[in-house]
Amino acid sequence: MNPTAPWTAARLRALKGREKIVSLTAYDYATARLLDESGVHLVLVGDSLGMAVLGYANTLPVTMRDMVHHTAAVARGVKQALVVADMPFMSYQVSIEQALANAGRFLRVGAHAVKVEGGELRVPLIRALVGNGIPVLGHIGLTPQSVQEFGGFKVQGRTDEAARKLLRDARAIAKAGVFAIVVESVPPKLAARITAAVKVPTIGIGAGPQCDGQVLVIHDLLGLGGDWKPKFAKRYADLGAAAKAAIGEYKREVADGTFPGPEHCY
Repeated sequence: MNPTAPWTAARLRALKGREKIVSLTAYDYATARLLDESGVHLVLVGDSLGMAVLGYANTLPVTMRDMVHHTAAVARGVKQALVVADMPFMSYQVSIEQALANAGRFLRVGAHAVKVEGGELRVPLIRALVGNGIPVLGHIGLTPQSVQEFGGFKVQGRTDEAARKLLRDARAIAKAGVFAIVVESVPPKLAARITAAVKVPTIGIGAGPQCDGQVLVIHDLLGLGGDWKPKFAKRYADLGAAAKAAIGEYKREVADGTFPGPEHCY
């Protein structure tokens, strides 16, 4: 396997049992470039941009126009990683024809694959997308577009019945042709069972260490999410505090006249 070759859906699928998949979200060119240069396998343009970038309470208000705009920016910053665009709420639920048209818009602006939420219900859709040459990343467990049905962002699969359903969902979408499955907010033992039950990689978020890879929202990793600190996320840096300190210093220097200095003038 050529280590410098761009990541494809097929190449990522082949990592199961061999190498952990590293994934992060990006919503702009500069962040995407940093992730790509750091060797991240998969860059997800998540509809989480609704909360992380646009200030919404959840992902439901995010539109195709929002997602296409941000996906195009991310794609321009990536040379190696696989770029996956989230299909936003109601962009694929009405009909397969609608979904194919919308997924095609993402590939036209540089995405390599799309992500859809849901299990057995999505099998016909996944088959149609894959059958038309559009790789699909599945997503089960806590699916944020179903937040109203769930009554909030809650851990899924706690009961035996719920666990069995998630296992059925994983097997169904794997058989339908997804190249990998995001497993969100489920108990680690269940995530391990799902991982063992399917031949495609699982990518966990709040699902423990036994998945075939992990994904986080970049704002959570870098401390840019304000007071929002999900239990499953680790803060590797506090860039929010660093940015506030830098902005405060700039404000003081402008106020006291020390910026700009002679070295900043033509």
